[in-house]
Amino acid sequence: MLGSVIAYEILLMLDPELAEDKQAEIVDRVKELVEKSGGTWGGQEPWGRRKLAYEIDHKGEGVYYLLTFDSEPETLDELVRILKIDDNVMRHLAVRRIEGSHRGAPPPVDTVVPPEYAGANTRSLEEEE
Repeated sequence: MLGSVIAYEILLMLDPELAEDKQAEIVDRVKELVEKSGGTWGGQEPWGRRKLAYEIDHKGEGVYYLLTFDSEPETLDELVRILKIDDNVMRHLAVRRIEGSHRGAPPPVDTVVPPEYAGANTRSLEEEE
């Protein structure tokens, strides 16, 4: 698939202690690399600060950004390489974007109502007794 343009999205989790201008710098660097390599920048969506399920580097929160763009696979490879070595990027996930699948940022964990069946599985508790 060399030479073909593909729609991608990257979910970035940045260090919560990082200043907003430094966060913007990282996003701008990604945008610049995409555009310099002939890709098309789709946009960025800040998802904000969110609590993590487990600590990463002794940090219980992360600042999330969803970045969308179209580029060649080689550009994505270079972006991933750069994000891996940036100490301010705690985690990142790059995937092919499926048109129509993005519906905005998920709700904060505090507002998610657990499904009714979540507490209904008591059989495993009965077996322990």
